Parts: sequence; C-alpha cells; structure tokens
Amino acid sequence: MKRSKAALILLVALLSLSLTGCIGSEEWQAPGVTLSVGPEGDPEEVSTGVQLLVLLTVLSLAPAILILATSFTRIVIVLSMVRSAIGTPTIPPNQVVIGLSLLLTFFVMNPVYQEVNAQAIQPYLEGEIQQEEAVDQAVGPVRNFMFSQVREKDLELFVSLNGQDRPETLDDIPTVVLLPAFVISELRAAFIMGFAIYVPFLVIDMIISSILLAMGMMMLPPSLVSLPFKILLFVMVDGWYLITRSLSTSFF
Repeated sequence: MKRSKAALILLVALLSLSLTGCIGSEEWQAPGVTLSVGPEGDPEEVSTGVQLLVLLTVLSLAPAILILATSFTRIVIVLSMVRSAIGTPTIPPNQVVIGLSLLLTFFVMNPVYQEVNAQAIQPYLEGEIQQEEAVDQAVGPVRNFMFSQVREKDLELFVSLNGQDRPETLDDIPTVVLLPAFVISELRAAFIMGFAIYVPFLVIDMIISSILLAMGMMMLPPSLVSLPFKILLFVMVDGWYLITRSLSTSFF
C-alpha cells in the first residue's frame, strides 16, 4: 500500500513538473523516467497536436452525446417511469434499466450507425476523404434522425432564441440549435408515454384504496396491497414486450 501511494505521488509530481517546472529545461530525469522538452516543432506537428487535443475532448463528451443525440433519453425515462408506476422504485435495479436502455438505443440507432460507418468512417480509414469531410459526413445521418423526431415548435423556439432569421432549409439550421430542440422533444414524448403507463396502475391503486376504506382498514397502506395486483397485471399483459415494442416503433 505504501509503495502504491509513493508511486502515485511520484507520478503526480512528474506530471506537475513536466507541465510547469521543467518548461525551461530541455530534459529532466528520475529513476526509470526521462522527460524532455524539445524545441518548437513544425506547423504540421503543432496542428496534429491540436487535432489530438480536440479528439480527446470529443471522446470525453461522447457519453453526453450518446445520451442526448440518440434515442437513449426517451427510452431510459419511460423504463424508469414503468417501475415507478408499478411501485418498485429499485426493481429492476438502475444497472438493468440503463443496460436495457443502451441495448435498445443501439438497436434503434443501428441504421444511423451503419450509414455513418458507410459514409464517413470507412472512407476516412481508407484515406479517401479528409478528417473535416469525414466529420461532416458523420454528422449528416445523426442530424436526419434528430430532424425526424424533433417538433417544429421546439425547433422554432431555439431558432428564435439563437437570434437568427428563419432558415429556408434544414441544412441552414445549426446543430447547436437542433440538439436542445431534439432533447426537449424527446422529454415531451417520454412523459406522454409515461402518462399512458401510469393510468392503469393508478386505477388499481384507487380501487384498492376504495376497498380498504370500505372495509375500515384505514391503517393498512393501499400501496402495499395493490403491489401484487399491479405486478400480476403487468405480467398478464406481457408488459415488457409491449413497452419494448412501443419504444422501438415510436422512432420509426
């Protein structure tokens, strides 16, 4: 344990020295470690370093892009509302809900991913197109998917907030305007589906509450008695099949 702590401290110190204290020196050595700072490289080398920095930044934002620019938002909210409507806020666990949401997201977004792979990734790997063109080709299918799901009202809201004139074509709408409009449209669609899921379970709760009140069992929590009936109803109607089918078909 002491050795691991010492190694961690040494690593932090080396990184700090490499970023601050060793700027003026050409080389700094430690047991088993050598750090050197060379002269300024060619403009092409500087440009490559900047591109690498941009790539690392994009990779750090990849989880947020996966959540917001895909079908994940709608799916995970609806699945979370299902377990809340049943009355089991921790069953299925969060890991299962998020895992199932990711699997359904990959299934729904698979045509988009295939289009991005065919138009941008493979040509770029084969050297047929440059990096800038590959990025433009990759964004296109994702934008088309978001345009197919976004509401015109939400899109007009962010266009007006952005302070630009009404665009003539969809290509004139920047992605920075499209993405938040798509997110609030997905939130609206998720809450509509969640409301439809809540209603039958709410009816069961009302029926059980009325029966318990009529029997004078006011001290018995209605949610405790209605839970087995809600689970039974959900199993009898094959709820997971219906919800999965509804979520998948809502994007096509």
